[in-house]
Amino acid sequence: MPQRFQLKPRKLTLRMNPVFPSFICLCTSMLFHTPSYAKSISYIEAEQNILTQSYSTRAAQALQQSAQLQAEAVKGLGLPRIDLNVRAYAFHNEVDVPLNSLKNNLDNTLTQGVNNQIDQWQNNSGIPSGITDTLKDGVGQVIDRGVGLIPNEATVNLDDQVVRPTVSVFMPLYTGGLTSSAKQMAQIQSERSVINNKQQQDLQRFEIIQAYFNSQLQTQLLAASRFNAQAMQTHYQNALKLEQQGFISKGQRMQFEVAKNNAERLAQNAQANLQASLFQLNNLLQSSEITELSTPLFVNTTQNHSVNQLLKSYPEQSSLVQKLQKDTELAGVKVKAESAAKKPTVFAFGEYSLDEHQNWIVGIAAQYNLFSGIDKQKNIQAAELQRYALQLTTERTKQEIENMIYKSYSELETAQQSHVLLQQNMLAAQENLRIQTLSFKEDMGTATQVIDAQNAMTALKSEMALNAYKYVMSLATLLQSHGSIAEFQSYVNQKNTQYIR
Repeated sequence: MPQRFQLKPRKLTLRMNPVFPSFICLCTSMLFHTPSYAKSISYIEAEQNILTQSYSTRAAQALQQSAQLQAEAVKGLGLPRIDLNVRAYAFHNEVDVPLNSLKNNLDNTLTQGVNNQIDQWQNNSGIPSGITDTLKDGVGQVIDRGVGLIPNEATVNLDDQVVRPTVSVFMPLYTGGLTSSAKQMAQIQSERSVINNKQQQDLQRFEIIQAYFNSQLQTQLLAASRFNAQAMQTHYQNALKLEQQGFISKGQRMQFEVAKNNAERLAQNAQANLQASLFQLNNLLQSSEITELSTPLFVNTTQNHSVNQLLKSYPEQSSLVQKLQKDTELAGVKVKAESAAKKPTVFAFGEYSLDEHQNWIVGIAAQYNLFSGIDKQKNIQAAELQRYALQLTTERTKQEIENMIYKSYSELETAQQSHVLLQQNMLAAQENLRIQTLSFKEDMGTATQVIDAQNAMTALKSEMALNAYKYVMSLATLLQSHGSIAEFQSYVNQKNTQYIR
């Protein structure tokens, strides 16, 4: 018969030196914190920092100042425009001047003049007319030959260099509403930039709330994981002693060993998550020194406002709604501007020469475009449709905000109720762990029951932190949707507030 070889399984246990995880955490901390000292920061300090130092905030402030300056720049539209002009030019002009008319006029004038003189001499001297007729013919021929020497045309060249300074004035008298529309647009843009700056600040507050309290959440999860790892280490040491004394089997002791290793692994993962969240927070605040947060996770046990009050008052508070209303108002002004483009324009003008000639001109002109290739009526219709679309968008946005307010308010209440139940469950879990530990020592319970009881209490600690973070983010979302997230600070230190430390 063939021989059968039976391989006896052997358990390979990797035992980690307890100093090694600490060494890893120390190295990670040294890499993350370049300075040699740590810094603690509260939420209020973090919010103030991001509202004054963040790139987004400074960009929004620059855009607001730009819009305000543009509004101030167009306040003088409609006033006379005065320009100082200097024209320096040289010119050459060649003109062909016809001389036929000049020759005819000269011939006739000379002939008539000579004939008149001969007639006068004849009358005074009593000379017969036959003699003077011959004389007139001879003189006329001489004049014809002399005038014939003049060419029929002459070429005239004109060359000159001129420097001519002038002052010109242009003043619109009637533009059909374009001037007033331009001023209104600039003013609305300025007001919109103020709202946009406030909206940007609200977004920055929401972002710092999320980053700050996420780091606090990761801190609590790390604390729960470390507490669980230490507890499992204690259970494991006790199990070793019980195994050596013969009270439990090797398999029961190995259950505690597996649970201890899993707890250490979870603690290491929690440490890495905390470092990542702290890096994100430091990066957001343009720092590398923050390692401690002094404002803990919290749950307010009472509500400051009812959901009906929030739904009623948000249009006056929400920056998003106000900005959409400004966009609708701006679209209305654009309709007026497109309508004004169809109307004529009337303006006065004048120019005065500052050279020695002191020439001047003044007048009034009117302009009305008959055809430009652009259908102005369709432009007006397009502007009206844009305004209508913005009105509909505003109403749709209000619906979404109302849904968000109601949902956030419901999640807020659920988190408050869950916090009360979790506190009760924590007391029960602590008592259950105590009972299961005693039962195991008296050989009336199993290792699995002790491990499950320990894990249940650790899970409750983590769940309380997660529930508090859910409350904080629901509160931030509610205030952000309502437009009053600047009031978040007041919720941190209310009287009826419970903290997760």
